[in-house]
Amino acid sequence: MRRRPSIHLIGSRLRRVRARKTVALAAAGLGLLGFTALGKPAPWLVWNASASAPIGLYRIAAGALARGDLVLVRPPEYAAYLAAERSYLPRNVPLAKRLAALPDDNVCAFNDAIIIGGDIVARRLKIDAEGRPLPWWN
Repeated sequence: MRRRPSIHLIGSRLRRVRARKTVALAAAGLGLLGFTALGKPAPWLVWNASASAPIGLYRIAAGALARGDLVLVRPPEYAAYLAAERSYLPRNVPLAKRLAALPDDNVCAFNDAIIIGGDIVARRLKIDAEGRPLPWWN
């Protein structure tokens, strides 16, 4: 019995190797993309549209916090609801605020005074610009 000669196209093996590499790289890329979708990546840039700080684009930098730093704050649910109801801010938008106290600081409110470490640092308002009462805490 005669053997038939095998015919190989020049470069066909090279194309298969390249195709396998391409498929492997695409699968790895999709896997990494899927992995990042599982977590909640932190934004690097934030647009502040609220009146809580000057309107504009801010870059977020990780690091130790200090008094005076500008931070993003998600208000408690009741405050977010009130802000949205009164059209201060959409419910899912964080506030940009200056950090006034650190974890070991004593913070309290008495009458209209906000007190940090025994010093009055701010006065609270009883009503907003529309004349609606603002919530108070003690």
